[in-house]
Amino acid sequence: MATTLAYRMRPKTLKNVLGQKHIIGENALFSQFVKKNHPMSTILYGPPGCGKTTLASALANDLNIPYRLFNASTGNKKEMDIIIEEAKMYGELFVIIDEVHRLNKDKQDHLLPHIENGLLIIAGCTTANPYHSINPAIRSRCQIVEVKPLSHEDIIKGLQHALTAEEGLNNEYQVEPGVLEFIAKISSGDIRYAYNCLEVCTILAPQSNISLELVQNSILKANAQYDKDEDQYYDTLSGLQKSIRGSDPNGAMYYLGKLIEANDIESLERRVITTAYEDIGLANPNACMRTVMAFQAAKIIGFPEARIPIANAIIDLCLSPKSKSSETAIDAALQSLKEHPYPAPSYLRLSPVGLKDDEKYDYNRPELWEYIQYLPDPIKKEQFYIPWMTSSYEKALAENYRRILKHGRTSRIKELNKK
Repeated sequence: MATTLAYRMRPKTLKNVLGQKHIIGENALFSQFVKKNHPMSTILYGPPGCGKTTLASALANDLNIPYRLFNASTGNKKEMDIIIEEAKMYGELFVIIDEVHRLNKDKQDHLLPHIENGLLIIAGCTTANPYHSINPAIRSRCQIVEVKPLSHEDIIKGLQHALTAEEGLNNEYQVEPGVLEFIAKISSGDIRYAYNCLEVCTILAPQSNISLELVQNSILKANAQYDKDEDQYYDTLSGLQKSIRGSDPNGAMYYLGKLIEANDIESLERRVITTAYEDIGLANPNACMRTVMAFQAAKIIGFPEARIPIANAIIDLCLSPKSKSSETAIDAALQSLKEHPYPAPSYLRLSPVGLKDDEKYDYNRPELWEYIQYLPDPIKKEQFYIPWMTSSYEKALAENYRRILKHGRTSRIKELNKK
């Protein structure tokens, strides 16, 4: 049966693994596992194609212990039972668990005692951050190891080896200058993607020559390196928000471009509108409204044209003055409410009981409204809103605020109503 180039090029031992010197270099963790013949359970996390499963299987080979593969998404307890029984036959078994973050509680509980007593040595592989996505009970029994994206040079080295290796392309193809550099550049550290690109080129190449023009025409776009369910997607959203907050339209456009590749306008809309009201807020409220309108337009026209109103709005937000005064105010009020859950003063209630007419809130005296005390007596001097003086708009609000604070407020409604 034919296998892919990426599969054929998978290293069998640690010494042939590309990069990851912090894991397999001299005196590094996996090297010591082999040197002292003392492996431990690990969680390997990193982006797709960086070599997590390869590292795990190469480690098992170097340790000369049997290993089995288990997929946490599709595998069931029956498969686990077979693995456990096999481990009992061998005395120990190395188990590579793909997508380990998807292990449900039943499966985790089933594995835990066998990991604890050393019958199973697991290498859990995941693209998700284990500190967020993996049960602490599993985490505490494993060493957490970050597997990093391969460098540009590592990708080129892997492609060169694939061209010459007997199990690879066995010197059957010639590549023009710049081809391997181009593939490495668009692969974003994913060696599997790079091998797949090279394999596509061998299918499309006339005779045995792979030209740069062929590669550029056959590989339509760079590897975005995430989907919308992975940590890198949310890291990119975070990069976008921080670029807006830091007033960097260039950074914001870069992260926006990456997010457009995921074609998920709803998540983008939620994050950008939240950013508008959280970070720009009262410094430029019209920009907040324009952001909402931009996404309404974007959803009507769809991608690829939707990128234009979204880019408009994001540049507007980037270069607007910033104010987090609204967010700070509501957070301060919520904190106060936790500590002091006082009821509203009687004269503010919808149907006040036991008050005479001249002691009630007067709906027909708007000139008095800003003199009335609205906070409960014990916290009547609290100031949750602190203006940010970053724009003429909020400076005007702050001036009005100072005027009101200067004349103060009162709960003596009867005296106020006499004015």
